[in-house]
Amino acid sequence: MTDVTVIGGGLAGSEAAWQLAERGHSVRLVEMRPNRSTPAHHTAAFAELVCSNTFRSDAFDHPVGILKEEMRRLGSLIIAMGERHRIPGGTALTLDRGEFSADVTRALERHPRIEVVREEAAGIPEGPAIIATGPLTSPALHDAILAFSGQDEMAYWDAASPIVTEESVDWSQVYFASRYGKGEPDAFANCPLNEEEYKALWQALRSAEGHERESFEDERYFEACLPVEVLAQRGEDTLRFGPMRPVGLRDPRTGRPPYAVLQLRRENAAGSLWNLVGCQTGLRFHEQERVFRLIPALREAEFERFGVIHRNTFLKSPSVLLPTLQARTRPDVFFAGQIIGSEGYVEAAAGGLVAAINLGRLLQGEEPLVWPATTAIGGLLRYVSASDPASFQPMHVAFGLMDPLPDPPRRKERRKAELAERALREFEVFAGQHGLALRPRAARPADAKEEAR
Repeated sequence: MTDVTVIGGGLAGSEAAWQLAERGHSVRLVEMRPNRSTPAHHTAAFAELVCSNTFRSDAFDHPVGILKEEMRRLGSLIIAMGERHRIPGGTALTLDRGEFSADVTRALERHPRIEVVREEAAGIPEGPAIIATGPLTSPALHDAILAFSGQDEMAYWDAASPIVTEESVDWSQVYFASRYGKGEPDAFANCPLNEEEYKALWQALRSAEGHERESFEDERYFEACLPVEVLAQRGEDTLRFGPMRPVGLRDPRTGRPPYAVLQLRRENAAGSLWNLVGCQTGLRFHEQERVFRLIPALREAEFERFGVIHRNTFLKSPSVLLPTLQARTRPDVFFAGQIIGSEGYVEAAAGGLVAAINLGRLLQGEEPLVWPATTAIGGLLRYVSASDPASFQPMHVAFGLMDPLPDPPRRKERRKAELAERALREFEVFAGQHGLALRPRAARPADAKEEAR
C-alpha cells in the first residue's frame, strides 16, 4: 500500500506510525534523536515521557478517563503499553517510564512495515505525511512549518519535576496514603511539613536563582503546569492550596492532615526512583538541591534527574487545521500531538491515533472522519480546529469542550456521569457507522476522584 511519512517519535508520532502500519501501509518514521536531542529529552527512545510519568485519571468522571477509554477501544498502542507498564499511582494510570518507552521502541522497530529513520527532517515531505514533532520541533523544521502555515510563532514555557533516589529519602519522615483513601494505599509517599518548615521552603523558592533565558523569549507559562517557583511568587499559601495541599492526606501518626505536604510518586516498578509531584521547576540545579533539601524527608536527597524548563511551541491550529487534523491548504498533510495545541500525554497520542485513521481513510479513497463533539476525541479536536485563533492556547481534554447535555442535572457528579455515558454511547454508534473495529468496553469506577495531577 501507499508509503507514508511520520515525522516525530513522541507519543503522537509513535501512535500514528503504529496505526498506519497495522492498516497495511509502509511507514517511514523519522526521528532526529539521538543525532540531535532537545532540552527536555534524556534518551533516544520513542514515546519518551519527558515530564511526569502519569497518564492521569482512569475514572470516567474525569474527561481524560473517557478519552483513554475511547483510545483503548480503538486499539491504541500507547494506551495498551501504558496499561502493560502500570505502577501504583492511585486512580491515575501511572507508568514505569523507562520500561514503557523501551517497549514502544521495540514494537515500532520490529514492525515489518515500519522503517525507522534516525535523521533530522528539514521540511514538509512531498507525499502523504503526519507531522508530529511536538512542542520542541527542531529549528529547521520549525521554520518550514511556519512557512507552510503562514503564521507567526506562538510559544509558552513548560517544566518537569526532579527525581530522587529511594535510598536517599528519609522514610522515617514519610507516610503512605492516597488522597481521601482512593486508589492503592501506598501509591504516594507523603512528606509532611509543619508551618515553620513550609514557610522556610516558600521563602527559599521565592529567592532561588533560575536558569537564564534569552532576552527575546517571554515567560508565558501553561497554567496547569506552572513551575513551583512561579507559584511561590503568587503568594504564601499558593503552594499549600495547590501541589502541596494536605487535604485528604491525614497523617496516621497524628490523626490529622499536616500543614502542607509534598508527595512523592514512583517513577519505576522497582520503586528505586521517586518524582516530586507538582514540583516542576526551572531553578538552577544547585538551587534545586538547596531548596528541596529543606523538606525534612529530603534532607539527604540524591537527585537522579533535576527539573528542567523548556520552551514549547505550537501552531495557531484553528487557522491551519480542519477537525480531521488535515492541513487546510494540503489535505494529504496531517498534524498531531502537542504541536497542534493539545496539552497532555494522552491528548497528544489521541491526535496521532485520529490522524492515522484519517490519513489511512484518505489513501483508501474514503472521507476522513469528523468525530462528534459529544465524545472526548471530538470535543478536543473541535477545540484545536474551531476556536478563536487570536486567543488560542494549549488545553487538556475537558468536559467543557464537549457538547453540553440538553437537560443537565444540577448535581455535578451526576452531570459528569451522564456526559461520560453519552460520550461512550455515541462513540460506539459513530464507530459502528464508519466500520471501525472496537475492543470491548473496560470497566471503570464512575465515582473515583483523580489522584494525580
